[in-house]
Amino acid sequence: MRVYGVIMAGGGGTRFWPLSRRQLPKQFLSVTGRDALINETFDRLAEVAPPENIFVVTGTAYAQKAMDIMNGRIGSERILEEPQARGTAACIGYAAMELLHKYGDGVMCIMPSDHYIEDEAGYCRVLRRAVELAAERDALVTVGIKPQYPATGYGYIRSSAVMGTDGRPEDYRKIEEFVEKPPRIVAQEYLSLGGYAWNSGMFVWKASVILDCYRRLLPDIYEYLSEISRAFGKPEEKEVLGRVYPKIPRNTIDYGIMERAEGVLMLEGDFGWNDVGSLDALALFGEADAHGNVCMGESLMIDTGRTISYSSGRLIAAVGVEDLMIVETPDSILVCPKNRAQDVKKVVEELQAKGYEKYL
Repeated sequence: MRVYGVIMAGGGGTRFWPLSRRQLPKQFLSVTGRDALINETFDRLAEVAPPENIFVVTGTAYAQKAMDIMNGRIGSERILEEPQARGTAACIGYAAMELLHKYGDGVMCIMPSDHYIEDEAGYCRVLRRAVELAAERDALVTVGIKPQYPATGYGYIRSSAVMGTDGRPEDYRKIEEFVEKPPRIVAQEYLSLGGYAWNSGMFVWKASVILDCYRRLLPDIYEYLSEISRAFGKPEEKEVLGRVYPKIPRNTIDYGIMERAEGVLMLEGDFGWNDVGSLDALALFGEADAHGNVCMGESLMIDTGRTISYSSGRLIAAVGVEDLMIVETPDSILVCPKNRAQDVKKVVEELQAKGYEKYL
């Protein structure tokens, strides 16, 4: 059976401001210092799915940017353009419909474009096993990350063991519940109880199987996607997509499908995963000094500890502070406590409210 890769690359990366901007969102940045995040995602996925079977779903405004930054990895025919962002349910359903009708059924490996993976060999092992489960059992499979600390910025998955015919637990687990981002005290309880994993947002299933879930669980979205699919390969395809897609109700794959489908399976991953969701993730990509400071670019840290500094050109000097993030770009400077990293998106919201478009 065919194996497809689908990279979701439509996000705005608001919690990564001021590095992430409308014209160059996080997935197109070289955050790790090696390559753009979307290219690292493609190269990892190409170890599991043939490169010619990997597709990118992104907004129309980012389609050319994706082609330019991916530098020959992908052609325009494998970039699926969303005329308007309508959530992950629309994004994934559109990709499934496109693959099934234009290329034939197969197992889809759906990956966000902006994750960091330390152990890429371990990642590939888990993903190949997920492909096997999806192909053999017609199952919806997700990857849960073994939690390393009581994170409040991630959703959680509660799962239970599945016993094999020999009386021993299988290598996959049955999902019991998806849990929203919890307060710290609840996250600590999850770690002590066990049976909880971070929700990675990685999904593996057959295109035909997930579309049947849409038909049963999200019939309104399914009807819009079907209307789009009836125009595939016809002169009016682009016009129909542009007219119909914005009508699709906003929803996420978690709410719309995963929390309602029966028998969803999870494989646990322990391969050094981070969703690079906020600026505190920068600490992963630099070496800490004796005081726990991680500095990228020119910096001077005096009596300062556990601080992240990122300079695009100017010197950052800090005296007598702790647990801060200091990020300098040519037009903006952000100073924020590390424990408020999730709130950086509020800066973007305030800039929008005040009409400061040049900083967005």
